[in-house]
Amino acid sequence: MDGRILFLPGDGVGPEILREARRVLEAIEELYGHRFDIIEGSMGAEAIERFGTPLPEETRKLAVSVDAVLLGAVGFAVQPVNGTTVDPAKGLLELRELLGNYANLRPIAVPDTVVGTSPFRADHVRGVDLVIVREALGGIYYGRPRGIENGVAYDTEIYTEAEIRRIAESAFELARTRRRKVTSIDKANVLASSVLWRRITGEVAGQYADIEFGSMFVDNCAMQLISNPRQFDVVLTNNMFGDILSDEAAVLCGSLGMLPSASVGGDVGLYEPVHGTAPDIAGKGLANPVGAILSVAMMLDLTFALPEEANAIGDAVARVLRDGYATADLWAAGGRAPVSTAEMGTLVVGALGTPKRAKREQRC
Repeated sequence: MDGRILFLPGDGVGPEILREARRVLEAIEELYGHRFDIIEGSMGAEAIERFGTPLPEETRKLAVSVDAVLLGAVGFAVQPVNGTTVDPAKGLLELRELLGNYANLRPIAVPDTVVGTSPFRADHVRGVDLVIVREALGGIYYGRPRGIENGVAYDTEIYTEAEIRRIAESAFELARTRRRKVTSIDKANVLASSVLWRRITGEVAGQYADIEFGSMFVDNCAMQLISNPRQFDVVLTNNMFGDILSDEAAVLCGSLGMLPSASVGGDVGLYEPVHGTAPDIAGKGLANPVGAILSVAMMLDLTFALPEEANAIGDAVARVLRDGYATADLWAAGGRAPVSTAEMGTLVVGALGTPKRAKREQRC
């Protein structure tokens, strides 16, 4: 297997975690005989400093020419450019739009091997295995008009029937590969956009008689994710709700640093850990690279159709955590002193071992 991958380290801890993700990918190359051409590009605050924009034209051209994009993290404070301010995170929204990736998949799972990393009792989170399917190209993050005028700030939540229908169909198709249950999250008791969301998702559900379906208000879902997380399989929701709920759900497996994600739907998949730039710990070797490493696993599975290699990475991460090794962000993993970002990468590479066919299992 040959492939071209664009690496965008970005800001804060992004370069540190992507360095470890690259080491894992290179180990997979060696173990399985693949060859991936890795190209590095500029994005985020560092791109603003160099080019005056968070997503330079050169990066745009590279992004549409490769097989997949792997992103570290973008953010930091809003940057001044020629008398105006530019938000580095705007580049991420532009990149998703450029690639046409309307479906953001965020898996959260707590198998036995990583149950010790959660702050919850083992019997409460053991067996949690859900995926948040977040609509990624619509809603309040892209809606117009928006602005601040005369002391008044305004944003607009907009969804079309077509946008809701396509993300709903993605969620139901995914559910057919899992436990056949979809829970749609909205705020239909308050928001007109959610009234339409509930109507269209209900119509789509009628086309999937084999899938159990229900709707839930977002505030109730926020509570249920903590009080009864095992009830969920595929969680379908809009852009903003999915952003918030996936961060909340991260606590089930111990840390936001554990979660990978995939943005798909276009010709080029975008893969990134869920967490942000964490500027307070950047450069200190404290960041958790697991989310980035598992994003590589999702990339191998979804873009390159290499499930065995993807499972090998998931198994390696699980073995390292089961043996009691963890970065400082995790609740507990057996009483050992925390390991550094680079040490965690080294441990995962070492746990990969020799190629063997692994049983497919989603990892947290």
